[in-house]
Amino acid sequence: MFTGLVEEIGVISDLARNEETGTTMTISIPSGSSLLKDCQDGDSIAVNGCCLTVTSFDSNSFKIGVAPETLRITNLGTLDTSSRVNLERAVRADTRMGGHFVQGHVDTTAEILQVSPDGEALTFRFKPKRQDMLRYIVYKGFIAIDGTSLTITNVNDAEGWFEIMLISYSQEKVIMAQKKAGDTVNIEVDMMAKYAEKSLGAMLGGSDGASAGAIPLLEKMVERIVAQALGTKA
Repeated sequence: MFTGLVEEIGVISDLARNEETGTTMTISIPSGSSLLKDCQDGDSIAVNGCCLTVTSFDSNSFKIGVAPETLRITNLGTLDTSSRVNLERAVRADTRMGGHFVQGHVDTTAEILQVSPDGEALTFRFKPKRQDMLRYIVYKGFIAIDGTSLTITNVNDAEGWFEIMLISYSQEKVIMAQKKAGDTVNIEVDMMAKYAEKSLGAMLGGSDGASAGAIPLLEKMVERIVAQALGTKA
């Protein structure tokens, strides 16, 4: 579990690709960084919002393995040596929760359609590769973009895009500020929206494990609304 608050920006210093087994990355961290001070082999670190496992490390860098499926779903397959990446360690029980609950499970990628200055801030417009993800993206809701917890400032379901605003402080802390139209980012929607959808589906008698008593309850609610409306007209 992560918070979406990026701790460091790392740089890919070595990259070994294998079409069958996946990719091995070595990621270097800034000098003096405390990111790896309590690291152990097997720990989880989010790299551009992808929860990955540390296979080895030293004081200045760590290695991760990226499976073929992860390369297909995320933007990690587009990275090369010298690429910059957002990094965040998994949260501990005593960590302050400043962002939102981020699993590190990327749902899809999105293309940057445009970047527009707004005072000292930047407004980014994105088009998700999977358009069905838009149903989880709501105005003022949470979203993780390349592992960064951000607030949605605009959604256009008809045209299939959404926007966020990156303040000047965040522009110095995450890699998004250096991205441009045509670049891709990793998207993880708020998992609470998925739970809400599944719970509602069950209440309404959906195929995901419906409650037998839900439909009669819904019928009573509709009957009450109709009765109130008729009573008002009378």
